[in-house]
Amino acid sequence: MSSITSHEKKQEKLATYDLERTAIDEDDNSSTSNKHVEKSENLNRQLTPRLINMITLAGVIGTGLFLSTGRALATGGPLSLLLGYMIIGLLVFFVMLALSEMSSLYPVSGSFTQYARRFGSESLGFAVLINYWFNDACSVASDMTAISLVIDYYNDHLKYWYVISIVIWVFLLFLNVIHVRVYAEAEYWLALLKVITIIIFFIVSIICNAGVNPSHEYIGFKYWSYKDAPFVHGFRGFSSVFVSAAFALGGLESISLTAGETKNPTKTIPKTIKTTFTRIIVFYVFTAFFIGMNIPYDYPNLSTKTTATSPFTLVFQQVGAKGGGSYMNTVILLSIISAGNHALYAGSRLAFNLSSQGFIPKIFLPLNRFKIPYVAVIVTWLVGGLCFASAFVGSGELFNWLQSIVGISNLLSWFFIGVTSLRFRRGIELQGRTHELIFKNWTYPLGPWFIIIFGGFVILVQGWSTFSPFSVSDFFQSYLELGVFLICFVFWWLIVKRGKDKFVRAKDMDFDTDKYIQTQEELEEDDYSKTLKGWSKFKYNFADNFL
Repeated sequence: MSSITSHEKKQEKLATYDLERTAIDEDDNSSTSNKHVEKSENLNRQLTPRLINMITLAGVIGTGLFLSTGRALATGGPLSLLLGYMIIGLLVFFVMLALSEMSSLYPVSGSFTQYARRFGSESLGFAVLINYWFNDACSVASDMTAISLVIDYYNDHLKYWYVISIVIWVFLLFLNVIHVRVYAEAEYWLALLKVITIIIFFIVSIICNAGVNPSHEYIGFKYWSYKDAPFVHGFRGFSSVFVSAAFALGGLESISLTAGETKNPTKTIPKTIKTTFTRIIVFYVFTAFFIGMNIPYDYPNLSTKTTATSPFTLVFQQVGAKGGGSYMNTVILLSIISAGNHALYAGSRLAFNLSSQGFIPKIFLPLNRFKIPYVAVIVTWLVGGLCFASAFVGSGELFNWLQSIVGISNLLSWFFIGVTSLRFRRGIELQGRTHELIFKNWTYPLGPWFIIIFGGFVILVQGWSTFSPFSVSDFFQSYLELGVFLICFVFWWLIVKRGKDKFVRAKDMDFDTDKYIQTQEELEEDDYSKTLKGWSKFKYNFADNFL
């Protein structure tokens, strides 16, 4: 166990490492860049690979998977549900590869929102940053709204659901204003619970399909040829699944926002993102497959957002598991807390970047003694709470609106990550510095182009069902966020910059600011890990990722 002990000691020493290493590579004549580095690198690097791995899982398994799959099944059918999650999953995988290439070289808390400005334009950076911050604020609100829908399962006993929602809302603030490891440890244990539950769900689904169900018969693929299945409502139904899938898979890209508080990010971030494909297949595609096999698309009230008709709860109830529904609802409730915790963390770091990048005054820059941007946390928390207050007009309808806003926001973020990735590689190749890449996106250039072309197509067609028959309310629900993004871009380009903001030329791109320089200790540790083989390598990796 000596190798593990030595590794743990090294990891503990890394916690005290001050991130002044980028200042060495700064252009001494650029006071603006130096000032930016001081702000972005003043956060606390305390997130270890063990925590980052589970935070990634927590971002994957959230409110969308547990509460949105029912609606997607009802509107699109079992095959639309499966294909929709597979296609969006592939899109997200390409996004993560493109993002890892940039974030491993420039591990900053603003991540792709900063890259949009550095390798795109100031106006693009502002629009992407506002878009994603609003995304996270709405995510906090959607999670709080989802709590009321979960509590509907117990509505005979818990009539004052909003009290519980407010208590959880306050609890989220507590988790995010103290040491970053408190946030991360909470995510770790909640993610572990969700992983265990998903595995149990797979087992229960197989048992249910095999004959342990109310009809006591083998189900097989019966519901795939049931009535209008496997495709319900044709292309309209299929396209509607994209938003649900984008809402559910959204959050994976936000793992890069932790880069500014991650130990040895050049090693940790790429290693974590490489496992994204496996996690998407296991936790989303398999889940969509089992749901489509065991639940008919026209199950009563399946398209509502009451947890009593969540596909997960239904499967547990069908096998006659005592307390299965209550257990599942408890897990969903804890998952909502986890998702809200992560959304508030990500949103607060983006608010911090609004000030650190100079888009607004420095009101979000103050840090507490734990190096947490507490003003940014509180403001994001309050905005989420104000959106949640709208739940009193109808939780189900509000959840639909918030899901659409967050889903389209995710799609826009992915689209511009693809755009930024192409420009980033074009610039670094033109300047002859591709050898500096720590992680190379092996899908380039096809991957980023797929993100742009297919992502743009999904953004345009996801609201197809609102045109026939035309519904003003549903149309705005589907395309409101696209309009908000365009307004933000035009505002900064036309009003603030007076039409003079241009995309930075490839030869003028800055590839020095915020570049991460590994310490000698980190380099020695990486060299040491490469010499290990067999059992010693397994022990080292196990300690690095799980202890």
